[in-house]
Order: sequence, then structure tokens, then C-alpha cells
Amino acid sequence: QVRLVESGGGLVQAGGSLRLSCTAAGSTFRFSDIGWYRQAPGKQRELVAGITVSGSTNYANSVKDRFTISRDNAKNTVSLQMNNLKAEDTAVYYCNRAGTWWSWGQGTQVTVSS
Repeated sequence: QVRLVESGGGLVQAGGSLRLSCTAAGSTFRFSDIGWYRQAPGKQRELVAGITVSGSTNYANSVKDRFTISRDNAKNTVSLQMNNLKAEDTAVYYCNRAGTWWSWGQGTQVTVSS
């Protein structure tokens, strides 16, 4: 089983930036399509960005042109650069495989103050 570890969240003012990181042990991670998800209080978890093994990316409309997902397969890491953050981006952010999920990590809290 893959153990996911998310980091990099914090408190930031609207318009600011944060960079989230997702790491996992094992080769399964580097051979999987990975997504960044978020869950705000009282809302369902949603996919905000995804990246394939080959590096193709896709984004939710709400974050397009503000968030950038990338991966470093040598380091088993997938990152999410978040710019021009808005209050509505406040959520716990998680990474996981796109498709059939592994067990969820603890996530990392992102709080954007307006």
C-alpha cells in the first residue's frame, strides 16, 4: 500500500502563493497518474489538478491559470504551485492516484484570508 504525505499548506492572504508537495514511497507512485484534491468544510472532495505519468496535466476550471501541477519521478514527488490564491481555495488538500484511490493521507490545510 502506498503511504501518501502532503505538506506545504499554511495561512496566506488573498493573492498570495503556496507550493504543496506530495511524496510517497515505492515505485507504484511514479508509475501512476496523480491528482491533487481538496475538501472544504461542508463540501465534497473535488479534483483540482491531475498529472499523468508522462506529464500531461488537467485542471478544474476554478483553478486554471492559477495552479500548476508538476512531478519529479526521480524523487517520487508531485507538487502543486498555487498562485493568486482566493478565499474560496481554503480547504484541506490531498493527493492521490487518479482513478482507483489509495488510502488517503492526512492532507495539508490551506487557509486563504480575504
